[in-house]
Amino acid sequence: MEKPEHNSVDIYVYNLEDMSVSNLEKQEMQVEPWAVLWSEYLTESADFTTLDDKISAQSLIQTLLLAASEGHSCLESTVLDAKRLRSLVSFTDKSYITPFIFCNNRLYLYRYYALEQRLAQQVRRLSQQSVVGVDSTAYNDLLKDTYQKQALELVASSGLSLITGGPGTGKTYTLARIIAALNHSIQNLRIAMAAPTGKAAQRMQEALKYAFSDQELIAQGFVTSELALLQPVTLHRLLKIGHQGRAQFNQNQPLPYDVVVVDEASMLDLNLATQLFEAIATGTRLILLGDANQLASVDVGTVLSDLQHSKMLQSNCVELKHSRRFSHDAQIGQMAQFIQQQKVQPNLKDDVVKQFEQQIVQSGKLKNIELSQLGNDIIQLQYIEDTASHITPQIQDYLQALWYGFEGYARALQQYCQTENDAECTDLSREQQQVLQAFDDYRILTAMRHGMFGVTQVNHYMQTQLLEYLAPYTHAYGDWYVGRPVMMTENNYQIGLSNGDVGICFKHRQDPTQFEVYFPSLAKWVLATRLPKYIQTAFAMTIHKSQGSEFTHTAVVLEHISERLLSQELLYTAITRAKKVVTLLVDKTAFARALSQQTTRQSGLIDILD
Repeated sequence: MEKPEHNSVDIYVYNLEDMSVSNLEKQEMQVEPWAVLWSEYLTESADFTTLDDKISAQSLIQTLLLAASEGHSCLESTVLDAKRLRSLVSFTDKSYITPFIFCNNRLYLYRYYALEQRLAQQVRRLSQQSVVGVDSTAYNDLLKDTYQKQALELVASSGLSLITGGPGTGKTYTLARIIAALNHSIQNLRIAMAAPTGKAAQRMQEALKYAFSDQELIAQGFVTSELALLQPVTLHRLLKIGHQGRAQFNQNQPLPYDVVVVDEASMLDLNLATQLFEAIATGTRLILLGDANQLASVDVGTVLSDLQHSKMLQSNCVELKHSRRFSHDAQIGQMAQFIQQQKVQPNLKDDVVKQFEQQIVQSGKLKNIELSQLGNDIIQLQYIEDTASHITPQIQDYLQALWYGFEGYARALQQYCQTENDAECTDLSREQQQVLQAFDDYRILTAMRHGMFGVTQVNHYMQTQLLEYLAPYTHAYGDWYVGRPVMMTENNYQIGLSNGDVGICFKHRQDPTQFEVYFPSLAKWVLATRLPKYIQTAFAMTIHKSQGSEFTHTAVVLEHISERLLSQELLYTAITRAKKVVTLLVDKTAFARALSQQTTRQSGLIDILD
């Protein structure tokens, strides 16, 4: 049973050590109205003998629904708890469908039980299948790193390969050489590249283009024209998932490829992963790349982490360990390691902040950083003081400090506005390319959409600053203005844009009274008036939405009211979006929680596989 739509990113997250039904029901949990409505609907026609029994069942249903909204596919339970649902739950007899299933001491919504079973079946099929063999020793010289060589050996002989690793460990570099080896060894190889979001697909394309331009690969004849033209797409486009959420490519009509590669696999939720695995034909290699330390998917499941920790799949996994983005003394790499190593008791959270300042960086006042003059990567940290009044000049100071990162973008836009439009030009001008590059240099990431430093408020301030900067050259007309960055928040198949696609608004190339938006991930122009109302301004985005992206400078804002949403995985994901600079503007208590709180989702997938 699917719940009504809601914004999964901003839901209250309960990070409890024991996610059992009994312990959850003891907590003072805020019950969402939609969960109450579903529980009342589901118990309406069930055979409850007393009102108390019915209320008890409704409470259990609400608990399970809320857990699912937080990404858990199930909850630890007992037979006694499950029996409170009476005819709404089935146990060993699966001959008829009920809304809930009790299996292996876990209570499921039927939908997620069925998805885990289907996914496990496909994982077994792909991990045990035979594929066309490739002699990896013939390509040993393509890779120098021991773990990267292991990845090549794995893909050469396996139908299912998981290649994981932190930022800068060379996942895409390794993939490019593996694909070059497969393509060189197997004639007429059909290859598909995909990622969960448009932005991740764009990043994958950029990284592959760079990797395939390597002179060593070209000199040895490993880069063919087909490889150079590989175009990563979103998984929704690859599988042709329509408005109803169903894929046109499935078990009955599998994907027509010999190799399917999925980047940013940590973003795979249970439903999307199941549809992907079912669409992989027997004999096709499936390669998953990702970082299991990042945030899990917004929707239900921790698929990559579960697969990586399954005993059955240990021979199908390789973890890359040597980071080339961050040197041993690089602050961002040190912070990433610091987060991963924290195993902190709740009453020792103050200590973890002290340790961070001692080992990584001292707090101070944020400074304007010129990226062109930067040597080693850096982190700067400033704590947010009390902002209870909501009108203090200090809040303006914080927002102004966040604006500094966009000054290069504003200058690039000013240069563009001063340049006359070439009505004959159909490609990007040099000034437009500089605008796109300047925008990708910097982004502000927050934990929430709302609040004093939420996405909505920060976007409004940045927009105001930009329009003031460009006032002599351009003005806003309704929602639109030159330089407005926008992000799709849903898939729109009519205009061919996907959730996560980011574009920049420019003057129309032929009609200066109109605006059009360029989406770099698709190399596509779209008239601004054709874009849906739900498109959002994107100076700032939630950390969840930033997955798959990479910026030279990332500002991470964590305010006090976001504390319960924070976790190590969220903070790790945020800081590893940066290549050179991380700016931390954080409430001290919230920061302590982000450094110390691990997120654990309940799932039965590992047990099913093992």
